[in-house]
Amino acid sequence: MNHSLLLCLLSVLAFCTSVAAQAPSSANLIQTQALGSFNILDFGAVGDGQTDCTTAIQKSIDAASQKGGLVVIPAGRWRCNGHLELKMGVHLSGLNQAPQSWEPATGSILLPTEGRDHEDGPAFIEMRSSTSLKGITVYYPEQRVEDIRPYPWTIHIRANPANTNEVSFDSTVESVTLINSYNGIRTGPTENGRHRLSQINGCVLRRGILVDWTGDIGRIENVQFHSHFWANPAFAGNWKQVVAYMQQNLEAFIFGRTDWEYVNNTFVFPAKIGYRFIETENGACNGQFSGIGADACDTCVLVESIQPQGLLINNGEFNAHRIGRSTQVVVEPGCSGSIRFVNCGFWGPVAHNALLRGSAYVSFSDCYFSNDNHEDPGFSIVAENGKLQVHGSTFDARSRQRKPGDAWTGNDVRNQPGSVWLKSGLKSAILEGNNGYYGVKIQNDIGKEAMLRDNEPFRPPQPITKQP
Repeated sequence: MNHSLLLCLLSVLAFCTSVAAQAPSSANLIQTQALGSFNILDFGAVGDGQTDCTTAIQKSIDAASQKGGLVVIPAGRWRCNGHLELKMGVHLSGLNQAPQSWEPATGSILLPTEGRDHEDGPAFIEMRSSTSLKGITVYYPEQRVEDIRPYPWTIHIRANPANTNEVSFDSTVESVTLINSYNGIRTGPTENGRHRLSQINGCVLRRGILVDWTGDIGRIENVQFHSHFWANPAFAGNWKQVVAYMQQNLEAFIFGRTDWEYVNNTFVFPAKIGYRFIETENGACNGQFSGIGADACDTCVLVESIQPQGLLINNGEFNAHRIGRSTQVVVEPGCSGSIRFVNCGFWGPVAHNALLRGSAYVSFSDCYFSNDNHEDPGFSIVAENGKLQVHGSTFDARSRQRKPGDAWTGNDVRNQPGSVWLKSGLKSAILEGNNGYYGVKIQNDIGKEAMLRDNEPFRPPQPITKQP
């Protein structure tokens, strides 16, 4: 046999052997699926970023739902021109073992396109009971940073609307990155419980997470929303435009009816509203919030309505900017219930640290307050209604010499605004054991309804006079 012909035949044989080794046999495929694992490639998905994979992914979910199982999304860009229903007992998982940064733009990436200009449309992924979504990045390829448009929720945890008797419990979203979701993740308005939202990073534009009609304890932990994720050219982003849009539009965490919500280690930069508490047709919120943060906001915490037992907030850090209301905590008129802040910090270039206008019980214990407002008339806490308690807290004065991020031990003359203004509509106040850089300045318009004990007297610095 001709030597060249022999080499050619051997090469062809080697190639065919390699392909056969890589492609799963029908027997292996049947065995794998029998064990409950379904790869979207086996249902016709193509990860080239151009082919519509909606039908292929839904077929894999439908197959897994027969006995329950895992649907695997390999590394690639999987375009979806429609939406997906994650049926009971099915777990949809990419290969990202943790939330991804904005680069490299690799891993398991889903590319939804449906719903532009129709934010009331179906969510990209509808999750039913006993489902999970893990290890993926979601990027809307047709959303443009210079022309941001509304889209439906990316992920929606709720019962099947076609079945009025169905509820949704035990759904998990974990290790997910949202690059540019207009609306991120929500639960309700149908009854649900025990959602677990964990290890979620990304940039959200209008709403981040909305919780409603959670009748059994929901958990949200280790979530960071930040403009960084859509500020990079890897996903056609722009820092300045994204920051401006989020600061003017984003409500990062919204809580309607939820009983005993546990929220831990969550953060947003920037936002119009960091944490908003509302009443829906299902009711309002009570819960505990630990290690939460909001930076560069119009309003960090906005409380419109809560259940009587209310909110327990500890170890929070809140920084507002000179935009909009420029206040870290606002309690609106008509809001009653209990709001407790313990060991929280409030600082930044703000008008006020707290504006209390509702009839709620509000307390601040072992907290830190600082602002640079010396006008109108610039008090850290302005209490117009309800009942107020402030214990063991510090009212600092802002140094004009300290650079952001640096420690400052100098004795420069600082400007300290008023500490607490007890306005005439306030029902009662207890201020005890507080101190400040120059002491605690209190304006008391409620007379004997204010109990003021052991607060450091206010001794402002004397103006420096020039020697002749």
